[in-house]
Amino acid sequence: MAPKRTESDNPRSPLRDLIERGEEVVNVFLEELTGGANLRDEIEGAVVRANRARKTVDKNLEAVLAALNLPTRSDYKRLVEEIHALQGSVVNLNMKLDRLMAQTAAAAAKPAPAPPVTPAAKAKPKPRKSTGKSRVASKMGRGKPRIRTKARKRASGS
Repeated sequence: MAPKRTESDNPRSPLRDLIERGEEVVNVFLEELTGGANLRDEIEGAVVRANRARKTVDKNLEAVLAALNLPTRSDYKRLVEEIHALQGSVVNLNMKLDRLMAQTAAAAAKPAPAPPVTPAAKAKPKPRKSTGKSRVASKMGRGKPRIRTKARKRASGS
């Protein structure tokens, strides 16, 4: 039995001719479509208008979110950047604090230098506390002179 031949096996089948003709028509159409400067200008204009519309929508959406007191994506991005900056500052401060703590621990671990020993140093007398009276007045029993008022004179009987 002989194998069946299909139309695609035949080099000049009508289906093959139809496919080739369709490819030629599509290629010509695409060349005219993409080759025209007018179409490119129209597509470019459409893209520009779409970008403008997107920016307007974004701006209006931000206004609505601000009116509702809700954060926007740009607010989140700004806060994340601030958080990263603060984290860097905290790390820097921690490093400085660790360095200072190490310096104070090292200073505390060093023994204090002993005072120089002087042979037979004279003991200095301690200064006296001042009572407000002169030395002579305190030895004599007199302090500040008292002023007697009439009431005291009567009470004392003099």
